[in-house]
Amino acid sequence: MNMVCLDLEGVLVPEIWIAFSEATGIGELRRTTRDEPDYDKLMNFRIDLLKKNNLKLPDIQKVISGMKPLDGAVEFSNTLREKTQLVILSDTFEQFAKPLMEKLSWPTLFCNSLEIAEDGAVTGYRLRQKNGKREAVKAFKSINMRVFAAGDSFNDLAMIREADGGCLFRAPEQIRKDYADIHCVDTFGALLSEINNFL
Repeated sequence: MNMVCLDLEGVLVPEIWIAFSEATGIGELRRTTRDEPDYDKLMNFRIDLLKKNNLKLPDIQKVISGMKPLDGAVEFSNTLREKTQLVILSDTFEQFAKPLMEKLSWPTLFCNSLEIAEDGAVTGYRLRQKNGKREAVKAFKSINMRVFAAGDSFNDLAMIREADGGCLFRAPEQIRKDYADIHCVDTFGALLSEINNFL
């Protein structure tokens, strides 16, 4: 049996932290896993910036509520789900994801959790599992699923390599250059073709 594992941000929806950076005018919040391979370093940097600027979870959720999937993402995911199983493997947080999952017709999502103080301040985060994307793909393979994986960032490389098939999607130039052995596509049509060839 086949399944597809996709990253969320940068693949199906815009980058949440970039949208929040634009809404707040805080340029440093634009840093994502496309720029920083060390997720712990990145999240501690973000949490420190939120604290310095007195920004809390409701401030982020307000921005997310106005976000929409990327152009073509809804049609792509609907077409894909008619063909095979789809699971979203993301390093986003359950406190962020709900409005975006609703707009994508509720695909299955594995993600992380934020630690939130009573006043709504973000105080930390909890990984669902270390190397969660790769470990999820390994687990699916252990129950005899054939897995195709795609994503755009440093934190997607391990799951793509672990999968039976996969590619990068709209990855930044540095990742394309440094990981030239992994094929990269830039449109939902091309990604669907890659998946169809795998299936």
